[in-house]
Amino acid sequence: MRITQKLIGVSVLALMAGCSTLSSLNPFASKSKGNVPAPLVELKGSMAVRTAWKLDIGKAQDYVFTPALVNQSLVVAGADGAIARVDAVSGKQLWRIKAATSLTAGVGTDGSMLVFGAAKGGVLAYDLEGKLLWTAQASSEVLSSPVVGEGIVVVRSVDNRIVGLDAKTGEKKWTVQRVSPPLTLRNAPGMVVVGKEVIVAQPGGKLLSLNMATGAARWEVAVGEARGATELERVTDIGGTPVVIDQEVCAVSYQGRVGCFDVNTGAARWTKELSSDVGVSVDQRFVFAVDDKGAVSAFNREGGVSAWKNDKLSYRRLSTPVSYGRTVAVGDYQGFIHFLSREDGSFLARAATDGSAVTSAPLVAGSNLIFQTQSGTVTAIAVE
Repeated sequence: MRITQKLIGVSVLALMAGCSTLSSLNPFASKSKGNVPAPLVELKGSMAVRTAWKLDIGKAQDYVFTPALVNQSLVVAGADGAIARVDAVSGKQLWRIKAATSLTAGVGTDGSMLVFGAAKGGVLAYDLEGKLLWTAQASSEVLSSPVVGEGIVVVRSVDNRIVGLDAKTGEKKWTVQRVSPPLTLRNAPGMVVVGKEVIVAQPGGKLLSLNMATGAARWEVAVGEARGATELERVTDIGGTPVVIDQEVCAVSYQGRVGCFDVNTGAARWTKELSSDVGVSVDQRFVFAVDDKGAVSAFNREGGVSAWKNDKLSYRRLSTPVSYGRTVAVGDYQGFIHFLSREDGSFLARAATDGSAVTSAPLVAGSNLIFQTQSGTVTAIAVE
């Protein structure tokens, strides 16, 4: 559970000030609560993995940056303003620039432009060659990666204000304001574009579907529902970015549930009790989720029946999982990447990165899996 030792003070502040956040970016929080991370057991290895290439893009600091796939290349970014585009296969750097300000979120793209959250609520847009197109200003800090679609850039700031900006000019087209609960996680709830709609992960455990052109709400559904007597017990924010597959959107919430919902109506297909502050991974058969105790679980997409659970990585502050081939891969707070069997959750292999936490969502790029650490190492791992 990514809540720091300042928990009690923060919750009191929340009640006094009306709205506050709990840190969701501290990979050592489990230690501070007396939960010792599980030791790593030696693996004989039934599958070979290798590091294809590495790139240093700079530390993420207190933010989460997730690489984006653009054609056959990757765009990566760090908190100090470094942005680079590299060949996804070889890791060869195609270009590298330095933004005029520090960055807080990214990479957002529709394959034709790149968008980032910047210091003090700034929004920066670039073309695919790294040329600055425009800048804009959000109402507060931007932690969630912006998304692009239908000629609109959608930005969500920490005050839960969602704005639609003209992708060509950065001009504001619409604004949606949603009330946040008194206490929320300081995380980066994601957004995903689906046709002419954008699905926005919300504090309070909700998914909100908006029309990209106008900002009009299409549907809203609770993934997790606030329960408990205290504000702390009632924190139930969405973890990570919702995932859309076929006609479903799947998501998970902290102190709430994991489930899949109809992408057109928001109607629940199925939900199961689970607490997580990182996102889910979905393939044709399973939904994979990591709970706040470090257990990795697979649920059948049809009905949500539990397929398997691996609890041997307890309190290792696991990342969002990723499904690839016969494996499910997940990073931990020491930068290790664990490869589990997609069918039964057993360990298949392990790889090291740079020793720092993997907090961004892993990315599939051809035959490589891409992981970015808090220290700024972008690692491509090939599964043999």
